[in-house]
Amino acid sequence: MTLRPALFLLIAGLLAGCVSTGDVDPMRTDKGREEARDAYIQLGIGYMQHGASERAKVPLKQALELDPSSADAHAALALVFQVEMEPKLADQHFRKALSSRGDDPRLLNNYGSFLFEQERYQEALEQYQKAAEDNLYPERSRVFENLGLTALKLKQREQAKTYFERSLRLNSRQPKALLEMASIAYEDRDYVAARRYYTSYSALSEQNPRSLLLGARLAKIFEDRDLAASLGLQLKRFYPGAPEYQQYLSEQ
Repeated sequence: MTLRPALFLLIAGLLAGCVSTGDVDPMRTDKGREEARDAYIQLGIGYMQHGASERAKVPLKQALELDPSSADAHAALALVFQVEMEPKLADQHFRKALSSRGDDPRLLNNYGSFLFEQERYQEALEQYQKAAEDNLYPERSRVFENLGLTALKLKQREQAKTYFERSLRLNSRQPKALLEMASIAYEDRDYVAARRYYTSYSALSEQNPRSLLLGARLAKIFEDRDLAASLGLQLKRFYPGAPEYQQYLSEQ
């Protein structure tokens, strides 16, 4: 069954008919309204996941009509407006969601990512720090990774290193943290550690211009000429216009 019929039936099942105790309109009961609200939110999220942000706004608006303070509805709408490049509206809905559930680490992390995207790095750092306070949050390693990336933007290199180390202690398979630690170790001339981080990164993630240049530099240091040539060839083939390729050429 496709998205629209399946979720339409879910909504219809909640909004139509009556409860088993008699001819009672389910929308007049707290439970019925909560179930309808949650169904509308799920419908909106379903549309978002299928790239239909315009359609997502309709059920999310209906969810807010049932419960104006719904953190989940506001958070979903914030993501919709973020996708649609409406930062003021996204910010408004993130704040409304946080006013209802300000200790939700997932919500704090999402808001931090929005602020990072808007280059509001100090504000992003503050939201990530709040999210990281929840020791039981299952995505805490990602929060520390985000903290590290934000600290780098704020020129806080040593603090960024600490955040990346904490991220990798929680989950050693965080590609961004691994690449950043490889880069930091390379800059510190700790080439053994840089190669270790880089090797772990390469096993988890596709290469990009930055990682290819770093890999070629490390291969040259460890006199692995074949690997250095291979990575350089990938730079030339896939990213001939990238600054990293020009830097690679200048170093040959």
